[in-house]
Amino acid sequence: MTYVEIVKVNKTNFSDLFNLIIKLAEYEKLDPPSPDSKERLLSHLGKYYEGYLAFYENKPVGYIIFFMAYSSFLAKPTLFLEDLFVLEEYRNKGIGKKLFRFCVKKAKEKNCGRLDWTVLDWNSNAISFYKKHGAKHLKEWLYFRLTEDKIDELVGNENYCSK
Repeated sequence: MTYVEIVKVNKTNFSDLFNLIIKLAEYEKLDPPSPDSKERLLSHLGKYYEGYLAFYENKPVGYIIFFMAYSSFLAKPTLFLEDLFVLEEYRNKGIGKKLFRFCVKKAKEKNCGRLDWTVLDWNSNAISFYKKHGAKHLKEWLYFRLTEDKIDELVGNENYCSK
């Protein structure tokens, strides 16, 4: 069995988290976070999200980030898993499983009614991983997003937003 140490992200080890986020961006073929994003991520740590690093052989090889949401129907908090990532060369060692189970434990500790996350439709390995752990794909729910520019546009439209 692989020994993995899971450590809460703080100011001291934040650079390890940020480096792994860059690796996730590469994996997903996305632009990496900007230097401004790095500063915001650090300043938001513990306020808007929690982060944990997975260390294998004293090296940071994976991480999770989650935040709290709320279910009005359950009248309970929801833990939303924003990221679960393990460096490619460290996959299939049980590290992702340990991070996921750690996240499940956090949801239980926080008395959550559910744990939610999204998966890119092309990421068949992640889809299989989550299904193996009993997760179900919610086909009836469609994921929508307003980007910051659209938020600004709508707020700037006085006919849309009442004061």
